[in-house]
Amino acid sequence: MSISPSSDVIPHLSRSSLHRCLQRHGVSRLPRADREKPKKFKNYEIGYFHIDIAELRYEDGKAYLYVAVDRTSKLVFARIYRRATKLVAAGFLKAMIRTVPYKIHTILTDNGVQFVQRERGAQGLTFPHIFGRVCQENGIEHRLTKPCHPWTNGQAERMVRTIKDATVKSFHYASINELRRHVRDWLIAYNFARQLKALKFRTPYEAVEELWKSKPDVFIVKPNHHMLGLNI
Repeated sequence: MSISPSSDVIPHLSRSSLHRCLQRHGVSRLPRADREKPKKFKNYEIGYFHIDIAELRYEDGKAYLYVAVDRTSKLVFARIYRRATKLVAAGFLKAMIRTVPYKIHTILTDNGVQFVQRERGAQGLTFPHIFGRVCQENGIEHRLTKPCHPWTNGQAERMVRTIKDATVKSFHYASINELRRHVRDWLIAYNFARQLKALKFRTPYEAVEELWKSKPDVFIVKPNHHMLGLNI
């Protein structure tokens, strides 16, 4: 006769007693073969950026935050624009290429119209997208997230939430210029002073400096303290 763990039995066992009982019968954990193995994150060369766009509100209207996060160094580059178009996205990418002191080899974005061409010609031909053209001209591979899989671009989305929490969710801004100044100051503090657990409690700038010492061939210019002063 088998006994099921019904409500007549469970209430008479404390949590610790139930756990010990399960352990004795070998059912307190999954069989070794059935356990999911922890996934290892692939190591990438510095220069793999996640990019995302978010709407920000201020007193007179709305603006758009463009954010790029390096997967390896955690360096953040951001700018605020009045519009979210493919021309603005291409301009943001050009500004980032000019500012970041090392070679950008890969960009990851979602499938938004700012990054991917949706229009087709009369004969079904797809026109080249200006964002993709900037990537191609600079030897950058443009990767896209899978549809309905936004978590694949989680680093950029998480940074957007962090910036929002530090700015528009905590302060009121009378103008877009006030918002830009605060985001600029926050970015400088983050890149140069924020110690990150993912970087073994170094700042993003310290990580960039260390990588420059070990792999100077991937850098275009020597990193210096003026590097992020042009963010906004």
